[in-house]
Amino acid sequence: MRRIVLTLLSFLAFFSAQAQNPVKPIAIGSAQSDSLFKKITSATPDTVSVPVVNDLLFYNQNLTYKLRLDSIQKTVPLSYNEYVQNFIDVLGKQKDRMGKMLGLSTYYFPIFEGALKAYNIPAEIKYLPIIESSMNPHAISRVGATGMWQFMFGTAKAYGLNMDNFVDERKDPIQASYAAAAYFRDAYEELGDWLLAIAAYNCGKGNVTRAIDKAGSRDFWEIRKFLPKETRDYVPAFIAAVYLMNYSQTHGIVSQAPSINLKTDTIQVNHFVALADIAKAINYDESTLYGLNPSYKKKIVNGTNGLPKRLILPRIDQNDFAKLYDVLNNDIETDRSVFLASTDDVRDLRKKALANKPIVTKPKSNLYKVKPGQNLTIIANLFKVEVQDLKVWNDLKSNTVIPGQSLKIYGSNVAPLPKKIAKPEFITYKVKAGDTLSGIAEKFDGATVASIKKTNGLKKAALQPGMVLKIKS
Repeated sequence: MRRIVLTLLSFLAFFSAQAQNPVKPIAIGSAQSDSLFKKITSATPDTVSVPVVNDLLFYNQNLTYKLRLDSIQKTVPLSYNEYVQNFIDVLGKQKDRMGKMLGLSTYYFPIFEGALKAYNIPAEIKYLPIIESSMNPHAISRVGATGMWQFMFGTAKAYGLNMDNFVDERKDPIQASYAAAAYFRDAYEELGDWLLAIAAYNCGKGNVTRAIDKAGSRDFWEIRKFLPKETRDYVPAFIAAVYLMNYSQTHGIVSQAPSINLKTDTIQVNHFVALADIAKAINYDESTLYGLNPSYKKKIVNGTNGLPKRLILPRIDQNDFAKLYDVLNNDIETDRSVFLASTDDVRDLRKKALANKPIVTKPKSNLYKVKPGQNLTIIANLFKVEVQDLKVWNDLKSNTVIPGQSLKIYGSNVAPLPKKIAKPEFITYKVKAGDTLSGIAEKFDGATVASIKKTNGLKKAALQPGMVLKIKS
């Protein structure tokens, strides 16, 4: 009995000593913890592009976040992992920006939801313009992507958006939302996964398809490392934005009064009318009218009888109807010529600049075999050169040439001018691996995704390598 008591006393003494000298964990809030947290969230976010966050150790996994994301999830998978947590930390600190997003959402989300519903696209996609542009219709990225949905010039044309000297429909919240919804319809048909479709919206379907092939998987988190850096962050940033917009109060984010907070009416205008004149007629600032109609470059609504244009107005007092009617039915004096805009894609502009650089080359020569019945005069006229030049280039002593004789010809016109061939109604294109309808449409002037689908009787956007498509020429 005595031995048992002594043994118990020994154990008690040991544990007492351990309790007095515990191993201290890194405490949240300590200097060491703070420095690690600052390292994770040190990148400065951009209102247009996705914030840059380096991949770091997932040290603050929180089951609460996962449960909250699960409660929000409907159709689009809202995964919780270290990448998503990092962006929740980053965007959660941007309380002013996210507060503005909450305010703007009261006006813009119903517009987005209407367009997405028309194409049977999940409503969660409405949160993408927060990451794309901070819901700024005038946002322009460093490579030329424009508007709330950040459409590049070629993709915008492929999905039916118009850009000319009066209008840039990429800045029209309504038109651009319908074009984005059409893109997501096609991307989901081709890729079969919403996170992959969202990734494709950022870097293109071709890049996503190649990443799938490299990874041997169709799971975004598996193919992520094979995607461009911005796209790797784009999807987790989207999920973080969805989370914070739904749990804003938990993170101390307060909705701010939006710059646009009006009940509105929509009318069709078939005259050239200045927004300034409309604003004066209804007693509003021109900036308010421009905020509601951001796609009009010159602040002129260029409507015609054949092609009326949409005008969004604040709801007005009946007493102002007469003044508004007068303004809307009188054309202003302005040049009414409409010119399609050229590309503003910075990558295309660089290519054009390189192509336009003068290139110094040596004179080109071509060997031409004399045909029966030809003489030097006939050959000189064929190539638009002088007979004397032909004689010098070929060391000829006389004007005599014989059939089959080879003549050197120098200059820019080294081949006879081809005969004009009637332009065919259609040209054909053989689909290659990685091709998409939007990418093919960008290659041909005037082609759109809708027109290619209609011409070829395609019900879905999915393509198979080797398919031959007809494209209107």
